[in-house]
Formats: sequence, C-alpha cells, structure tokens
Amino acid sequence: MNRIPENGRSYWMQTAALPAFAPLSGAAQADAAVIGAGIVGLSTAWELARVGLTVIVLEADRLAGGVTGHTTGKLTALHTAVYDTLRSEHGDDAARRYAASQSAALRHVIEVSEALGVDCELERRPAFTYCEQSEGVDGLRAEADAARSAGLSASFGTDTGLPFPVAGAVRVEDQAQFHPLKYLHGLVDEIVALGGRIHEGTRVTRLDDGDPCLLTTDSGATVASRHVVIATHHPVFDRSVLAARLTQHRDLVIAGSLPPHRDPEGMYITQEGGKRSVRTAPLRGGNRLLIVTGAAFTPGTGQDTEAGYADLRTWTGRHFPEATMTHRWAAQDNSATDTLPLIGRLPTHGEGVYVATGFAGWGMTGGVLAGLVIASLVAGEDEPWGGLYDPGRLGSALRSAPALLGAQWDTAKHFVKDRLDTLGDGTNGPVRNLRPGRGTVVRAGGRPCAVHLDDQGELHAVSAVCTHMGCLVAFNNAERTWECPCHGSRFGIDGDVLQGPALHPLERQDPAEL
Repeated sequence: MNRIPENGRSYWMQTAALPAFAPLSGAAQADAAVIGAGIVGLSTAWELARVGLTVIVLEADRLAGGVTGHTTGKLTALHTAVYDTLRSEHGDDAARRYAASQSAALRHVIEVSEALGVDCELERRPAFTYCEQSEGVDGLRAEADAARSAGLSASFGTDTGLPFPVAGAVRVEDQAQFHPLKYLHGLVDEIVALGGRIHEGTRVTRLDDGDPCLLTTDSGATVASRHVVIATHHPVFDRSVLAARLTQHRDLVIAGSLPPHRDPEGMYITQEGGKRSVRTAPLRGGNRLLIVTGAAFTPGTGQDTEAGYADLRTWTGRHFPEATMTHRWAAQDNSATDTLPLIGRLPTHGEGVYVATGFAGWGMTGGVLAGLVIASLVAGEDEPWGGLYDPGRLGSALRSAPALLGAQWDTAKHFVKDRLDTLGDGTNGPVRNLRPGRGTVVRAGGRPCAVHLDDQGELHAVSAVCTHMGCLVAFNNAERTWECPCHGSRFGIDGDVLQGPALHPLERQDPAEL
C-alpha cells in the first residue's frame, strides 16, 4: 500500500472552507454564550438563535477544528452494541428513548439540510455492527433483538457489502452519512444571518456563576450572559467533577480513493481487532473516499501510534487492495461510565449553565441531539426524552459504580504511579538517546520535564505536569503531541493547548538545563 501523508489534516477540513472570525475584544452581552464551535456548540447556537435569542459563540481555535473536524461523519442510531447494554443496565424504556432521540437527531439533520439548502453530501445508507469470529455471534443476536425492541428496523444476518465474510451482523436500514463541515457551514451562515456573533481564537478561562454569568477569556475580554453552554467535548469548567464519570479514547483514521465498484455501500463497525470502522464518501471523478478507523488507544499512555497507523494500513491493504490512501488523522472521544451521554444543566453550577459530553464516538447524532435538548431547557420546557441524558442523574451513576471506580483507579494510578516509576515514555529513555521526531519525560532539577527532539535536531522542553489536574503527560509519536492520560488534554511540542479540558499551556523549560 502507498505511503500516507503525515500532516494529520482530515479530509473534511481540507475540503470545506469555513469562514474565519476575529477574536473577541472588550466586553459583550448576549442571551446565550456557547463555549466551543464543534457540532455541539454550533447546533445549539443555531437552535437558540432561530427562536430569537441573541447568541455569541466563543471558540479557542478554529471552527470545527477539534473533535468534529476529525470525525468519520456517520449519522446513525446503531451505536455498535449499545441497546443490549441499555436494556440490561437501564431497562427497556431507556433503550426506547435512546433509539427515539438518536433517530430524531438523524432526521433533524436531513430536515435542516433541506430547509437551509445545504449540500453536505448526505447519503442514506444501512448501518452494520459485525463480527468475524463466531464467539461474537450470540452477542450480536442479542443486540439485534434489543435494537428491534427499542424501535429500530434492526435485523441479524451474515450478508453485507464487505469484501470478506462475517460470522454475523446487526443491520439497521435507512441511516445516513454526510460531510460534517459542509453541514456546519450552513449553520454558521444562518447563525450570522440571525444576528449571532462568532469569535475564533478566543479561549474562555473563567466562568463566574450569576444572573447573568460572566465569562472571561485569555485576552481579558468578557461576556455577560444569562445562559452558558459548555460545548468543549470534555467540560472545561467541571466543578461537579463530571470528569470522574468520563473515560477517554483516541482512534486513528486513514482515508483514500476507492474505485466505485468496490464500495461496500454501508457503514460498518466492529469491536474486534482494536475496533474497525468502515464507510465511504463521494469523491470528484466518480471514485469513493474509503474511510477506515480503528487502533483505538487511551491518550497519554505512551502507546506507539505509528504502529497503530501501520496496523490500519495493513488491514486496509488486505481487504481493499485497490484503495489509494491519501489522508490520515485521529479523533478523540469520551464515554460516560454508565453508557448514556451527559446533556443538560451542569450540576452545582447556576441554573443557566449547560453541558454536553460523553458521546462515546457517536457525536454527530449526539451533537445535534444536544442542541435540541439544551434549546428545550433554555426555553423552560422539559427535556424531550424524559431526562434520559440529565448530567445530574443518580440512579444510573450508582448502577455504573464499578465502571466509575475503574475509571478513577486509572486516573489515580497515573497521578501517583507515574511519579514513582522511572520517568520516561517506555521507549526512548534519556534525552541523549532521543531520535529526531521522538519525545520522552525526564526529571530535571527535581521536576518532570517533557522533551521533544524535532527533525532539525532542536530540543523543545516543557513541564510534563498537565495544567488541568496535575497528571504527567506522555508523547504521541505519530501526532507529535503531549497527551494527558487522566482526562485527555493534549498539548503541542512547545506546550500550547491543543485540546482541553486544560485551559493553560505547559510551562516552557530551558533545554540547556537538561
């Protein structure tokens, strides 16, 4: 298979030119302030603007430049094997409400695209969860039954469009896929047309509750707003410690051109082999864009991500030998320990503070759903699906106590054990042994220091202590970033924040002191 470019820019970001907006300056006021401009933030902002609220959107970097810009763009209510889990852990009614709400979000995208005249390359396709090993068949039969009982058009079988046999598959008809950034371009245009304000390069670093709430940015600019929506993937203001109920994972993605007669004509996912997800999208000239995802890992654990990409290339070359790969990128997701996303009022904050997180890799329907739920709450209405996603729910949190304790043990292990172990990322050792493009963590002057040697032989050194809650970062050798294993914060080689919940950069160190 051909070598894939290593710039890490997703196909979506390369093929959708979203408008640019200036950073916020001075003091501003709005009915609703939205922190984060991915699919959650922009969907919510549009829902609020279209009912007459004044809205301001504050994005730390670029529109949809985070998780949303690195998705696979699936719109489906079939979320791997979620329904059997929901049925057993939360009951039949919860599974039905989950299916109804996710399906409503899918329909909403279709309706909004048509109403706004947005060409977002939307295609209707069946969705599949499959297994190749016979050990997985019983589980998928149970999932098909649970999904069907929840109201989806689900069936079990062995016929798929994949170029290899499967032992079993759950199939749900009439799902969809789209170009997420082209869809969001339409929402952005409408938000602005409705009088909404959008500011990029504006990182919110402080939230003071009140009526109105007051947001303060890294430049000192402020926004006073009665309603605040935290749409930052992982909540950046987390007084309620939602972080304790979230786990992080990162998936690698490769994509490239595939002859149309090799199109599997569906959206596929399996948890076997470190997860594999396959779908295609239209390309100019008649070919299809093959998108393959997998090699999932926990950020900040020092795993060899280059080896993960090599594994994906090998798998894709074996099953789709006619594909010519042109892109690679990675996406980060978080999951709630009780399976259900967290959407609604943020506990322990004021009545006007809302959050949406924990989509477990299904943020396209989840993000649109979040906009619908939060808009209803802002309007003083009940949550449309009976509080299913309420972040303050207690019963399901208690039922998921073992998973919650497991997540917290992992965090505590990294916080303490990483300080007791010999510092280093497990592969590179001391600074003198670093190869170009690599990084390691060492102790310098009694403090943990993250050191990277770039391709020109220059050392870059920053504190290895994450500015969120103090865990030690580790190096991602494919993306050349520092990542926190506790809550998924990501930093550039010079310490700049790439992804929260961290709000502040890693402190720079003098390489000459190493």
